[in-house]
Amino acid sequence: MVHTIENDIFYVSVETKGAQLKSIFSKETGVEYLWQGDEKYWTGRAYNLFPYVGRLAKGKYVVCGKEYAMDRHGFARGEEFELVDKTACSMTFALKSNERTKAVYPFDFVFFVKFSIQNKILTVSYRVENRGDKTMYFGLGGHPGFNVPFDGGEFEDYYIHFENESVPTQIFANDSGLITAKTAPYNLKNGKDIWLKHELFDNDAIILTDVLKSVYIKGKDTKRAVKVSYPNMENIGFWHMPKTDAPYVCVEPWMTLPANEGEPEVLETKKYIGVVDSDKAFETNMIIEIIE
Repeated sequence: MVHTIENDIFYVSVETKGAQLKSIFSKETGVEYLWQGDEKYWTGRAYNLFPYVGRLAKGKYVVCGKEYAMDRHGFARGEEFELVDKTACSMTFALKSNERTKAVYPFDFVFFVKFSIQNKILTVSYRVENRGDKTMYFGLGGHPGFNVPFDGGEFEDYYIHFENESVPTQIFANDSGLITAKTAPYNLKNGKDIWLKHELFDNDAIILTDVLKSVYIKGKDTKRAVKVSYPNMENIGFWHMPKTDAPYVCVEPWMTLPANEGEPEVLETKKYIGVVDSDKAFETNMIIEIIE
């Protein structure tokens, strides 16, 4: 089921399956900014990644001394969420632990995803509540895809832009999508930009850390832009379907990273893992701003 909120400037639609964004549409310009899930390239649009980000070695992990299996990017994207609150400019969806989730993840939780709009800003707020009697460990991230181009021109006329000069660290993955020990400085053009070309993604996502907490998608011949901010997430991925001419790019803020190659994945000792005690909650957000 699809639910929509709107203001005088744009509207936002979300489907209950996965609490996944379905549309970010500008009323002023008639531009759809969100990737629309063409099956030729990628049927997703904006997954919410919980309680894991990326792939697991052999699809397995250990928590509380027991081994479990879980699909890539966790199970939230395939679960049906409940709309628990809606106003003119916001809507909140919730996923409660159930028999299916407990078979692969042994925690009692409620995972809330709230969408709120103000002017041209969409805030996606995440809240993880631990409803059980033991400490809970989790990964969390966003996966929104944006149409490129969104204002004429070609894919190669657009670029990822950081406001200030920096030298992020690139984290490399192997052919199975598992994190290796290899890292290297990622040289941005003029210290700020990644010019888009399809070949950038031939080896899957570009994963960066030690990076600024906001990024733009811009075009050389347009004033329109998309800004994605992730104030409390340590890592960012950029992706489209490898070895294709896919007309979109995903901007993926990640709290955690995929599993390391050659190591058993133990959640309690994983770098960047989210931790929330019994009867407590964890909150973070991702902010999407449309600039026209």
